[in-house]
Amino acid sequence: MKQTLTDANFPRTADLRVYHLGLRPGEVANRIITVGSPSRAEGIAKLLDKDLQPFVLSSERGFLTITGRFNGVPVSIVSIGMGSPNMDFFVREVRECISGDLLIVRLGSCGGLKGATVGSVVLPKASVAITRNVDYDFVNPENCQEPAYRVSKPVAADPLLHQEIHKAILSVKPPQSKAVIVTNTVNASADSFYSSQGRQTSFPDHNEHLIEQLQASIHDVGTLEMETFHLFHLAKCWSGLQSGGDLSEGAGSVPPLTTNAVKPVISKPAPSTTQVEREQPALAGRDTTIKAAAIQMVFASRTSQGFITPTEVSDLEGWTGKVSSLGS
Repeated sequence: MKQTLTDANFPRTADLRVYHLGLRPGEVANRIITVGSPSRAEGIAKLLDKDLQPFVLSSERGFLTITGRFNGVPVSIVSIGMGSPNMDFFVREVRECISGDLLIVRLGSCGGLKGATVGSVVLPKASVAITRNVDYDFVNPENCQEPAYRVSKPVAADPLLHQEIHKAILSVKPPQSKAVIVTNTVNASADSFYSSQGRQTSFPDHNEHLIEQLQASIHDVGTLEMETFHLFHLAKCWSGLQSGGDLSEGAGSVPPLTTNAVKPVISKPAPSTTQVEREQPALAGRDTTIKAAAIQMVFASRTSQGFITPTEVSDLEGWTGKVSSLGS
């Protein structure tokens, strides 16, 4: 940290940039595809309309945002890296940069379980969280009654957006593609790549039966990854506000500013058509919603240990990103 923060609750710079994404109102659209890697974001960005120069911003914290239009519809592609903490940064900070409803589609890779073969595209209807129980005694498990891992209750994707994604995926899938489209499965989002996904390493993780226990408790579980649950969870929490939930005291006030400047690298100007008033933050109202769904590309089988080829990855990423104008 280069400078001392003056406020820690929700830091913004004096010109209204959020701290980790580096964004400010006017630089991100209400429709977002979020991915893990910058290269995937840049690949999807090649599908944007060519008559409008996209806005591109790389933050100090490793988040990449590309905003443009797809078939005339404003859309942003945001690369967030891996894991639920980065998803938390993304959803909370982008929400504070946008007025109105927010639509987010997660496009990422995953491991496949029963019914999700390598190279298939999975549209999960819901997600559960797998968390490593730090109260479990991993050194002396015989002396511990705690479970080593916990599985949460499922949280559903937005049903209408889930349906629209299914229609869109079927419409953009190339005739020559052999990818199988899988729906009505449940995703499991783990808090780590290794222990909470049942991978065996030199650490005493006591996870050798985790996958079979997961499948026994969630009978239609089909995929494993690390981000989707937290996206669905935050979307449900936010959208629940308009159906009777109360905001905490002071939640509608302007977040505090910080003198610690966020220094994003902006490689191209924001299109003037997406600019908004810069004097005040775009605070979202109580009546707004966050609609979330996911598209998961199966890169590996957790049962056969098979892995996708680079050519198959390129093919999948080439057409799954064409869902950019969903919700228009």
